[in-house]
Amino acid sequence: MAILVDTNVLLRAVQPESAMHRTAVAALVALMERREELVVAMQNIAEFWNTATRPVSSNGLGFSIEEAWSSLEKLEEFFGVLTESPRSYQLWKSLVIEQRVQGVQVHDARLAAVMKAHDIRQVLTFNSADFTRYPGLEVIHPASLVNHER
Repeated sequence: MAILVDTNVLLRAVQPESAMHRTAVAALVALMERREELVVAMQNIAEFWNTATRPVSSNGLGFSIEEAWSSLEKLEEFFGVLTESPRSYQLWKSLVIEQRVQGVQVHDARLAAVMKAHDIRQVLTFNSADFTRYPGLEVIHPASLVNHER
């Protein structure tokens, strides 16, 4: 069964200076060694591009277009990209009403809807609380996959 990799994990994986870099990379390696199918949604790609190309002074990574493109191409080597559909849109509409989603939380609701449309039940994320509100989704924190005895 596939696991959706959240944007925050993708960003930390390409950011060696981040305190969470080693954990993100180690978690992804652990899942790849287990031969798990890792996927991202188009939403993750857009969020990644947004943060990667935003200036560091505005809480971004400050990548040039070329650097962001290169990173994106590398990500596509490891992760399948999920598309949205009329079904994911209908699921999203249901989720935002049922779960009373507001503001920036709509992005995670969109990911949850795409996951449900593709029958994906697990998400790898540093922001566990963002997905616990959605029934049927299991949150995996990257630190839970890392062998701390190394």
